[in-house]
Amino acid sequence: MNKLTLMIAMLMMLSCQQSNKKHTVTDSLKTEDPHSFAQPSVAYVEHLDLDLKVDFEQQQLTGKASWTINNKAKAKEIIFDDSKLSISKITLGKDEKETSYTYGPVVEYLGRALKVAITADTKLINIYYTTDKEASALQWLNPQQTAGKIRPYLFTQSQSIAARSWVPCQDSPGIRFTYNAKVSVPKDLLALMSAENPQTKNNEGLYHFKQTHAIPSYLLALAVGDITFKSIDERTGVYAEPSVLNKAVYEFADMGKMVHAAEKLYGPYRWGRYDLLVLPPSFPFGGMENPNLTFITPTILAGDRSLVSIICHELAHSWSGNLVTNSNWNDFWLNEGFTNYFERRIDEEIFGKQEAEMQEVFARQALNAAIVDMGAESRDTWLQTDYTGRNPDEGTNDIAYEKGFFFLKTIERAVGREKFDAFLRGYFDANAFKSLNTTQFLDYLNKNLIKGDKSLEVKIDIDKWVYGPGVPDNVVAVGSERFKAIDALVAKWRKTGVVKGLSKEIVSSNEKRYFISQLPADLKAVDMAALDAEFNFTGSHNTDVQLAWYTLAIRHHYNHANNNIKAYLLENGRMWHIIPLYKELMITPEGAKIARAIYKEARPNYHPMTYQAIDKLLK
Repeated sequence: MNKLTLMIAMLMMLSCQQSNKKHTVTDSLKTEDPHSFAQPSVAYVEHLDLDLKVDFEQQQLTGKASWTINNKAKAKEIIFDDSKLSISKITLGKDEKETSYTYGPVVEYLGRALKVAITADTKLINIYYTTDKEASALQWLNPQQTAGKIRPYLFTQSQSIAARSWVPCQDSPGIRFTYNAKVSVPKDLLALMSAENPQTKNNEGLYHFKQTHAIPSYLLALAVGDITFKSIDERTGVYAEPSVLNKAVYEFADMGKMVHAAEKLYGPYRWGRYDLLVLPPSFPFGGMENPNLTFITPTILAGDRSLVSIICHELAHSWSGNLVTNSNWNDFWLNEGFTNYFERRIDEEIFGKQEAEMQEVFARQALNAAIVDMGAESRDTWLQTDYTGRNPDEGTNDIAYEKGFFFLKTIERAVGREKFDAFLRGYFDANAFKSLNTTQFLDYLNKNLIKGDKSLEVKIDIDKWVYGPGVPDNVVAVGSERFKAIDALVAKWRKTGVVKGLSKEIVSSNEKRYFISQLPADLKAVDMAALDAEFNFTGSHNTDVQLAWYTLAIRHHYNHANNNIKAYLLENGRMWHIIPLYKELMITPEGAKIARAIYKEARPNYHPMTYQAIDKLLK
């Protein structure tokens, strides 16, 4: 999941191993995931056959989840995670003998345990169910909320623990399974999943899917809508609503190059096709790395390919996250820190070293801001976090993403890039289709890279990074020659007050973002007006630039931008592009009044994850 858009994390857990289609929970890990009721050391799932009907009128999914299980312990019960599902019956085996089941108490954030009675010989469990209209993973859009304005749309967002709201499952990233699915939808709509996908609609409205690689439940995904497809090259392409498709194909023309660059770094892409689905604006994140089919926000369709590095991030997850996965959400940095490192290596390969250096400067700024926000000594600033008893979505912050990135960057500096690249490629190969915790990664690091070298241990100082707060002193320094030139331009502007000509020297999306971030705290509305006349920041179509500029506009009472800010908040559902603006508005009584008025109008178009966060913010 993209770093600029989220929240998630968790501690020690289980690990699944796969050889071809078989995978087992490792004997060495018996501790269960604190964000799942499942007990995989007793009985766990291996394969799902899913049969669903999509009902837009009732806004429900109805069907059957048939789970092939491993009951190695000969248990009399298996436990699934459930969030507001309505279970009609549960049967065992192909002969569908009905069995009993009970529920545990409802726990905040987690839902409840679904306890199913089984026998020592049970291999197949069939759960018949219907989803709740308020299922946290599902967003049902009416036609007016789509680009085409004619047909409805449905998409899921399972990460981190919302899969249990649309499929009864063992909802832990440490438990992996393969799946097949049959999905029935209205005949004028196309269904897609995180699996092998069709590229055109059929006449029956019935679609079949197959995912042959074992994945965790948070990577289960479904989308249904008026969706069309166009290929980029032989293994990449774009799905989108018809009115958006050509624009998206232009924007993502370099997808194939990105896949080749990633393979050059860390080995073959193992998922078959790599396609993108451009979702409606209410999608709450920048992107979601669903296997085979990344879900992506339309807010990066800037028209000039200036925001496509987010694709590098989601693609990198095909190795770090999807291939090798954090075994629970306290080890979230194993997904996101690795992916940010990998993303910037792809950026450097495709767009050059200067681009990667600018991204690193932004990364350090974001990490510093996160630590100030949390507190320099906060336990939440450790890499291995502890969100037990809390919503793991809270762990989706820049500790996992950017402290994780700088830890890996520190290792790279200590051993050299060539040696570190060889280590990472070996790590992905050795642990492919497995889920690991932090301890297991550090064991692998020690055995395969550090190898008892005491001076190297001191140089990296692992414990400070993983089990300590804040940013260790040995963090890699960052810098950008382009940004230094912009610092000089800011200083000159402050001295002379001359704005004319700056827009010819500050051109790219990153340069504009940085320039805005360096503007002085005592900026006046008249200064903003002059800058706006030169750059047209208020009228920008680049959402990164808009976010930076609109934040300043609110802070410095630049009322000329008010209508644009309102339109931005109404049309954009990307959490971490809108929540900062609501926060800024809430600082003053006048701003709070504006925030609540806009939110009343915007809330129906936001995803449940988004409006739940903003509900708390606006009280």
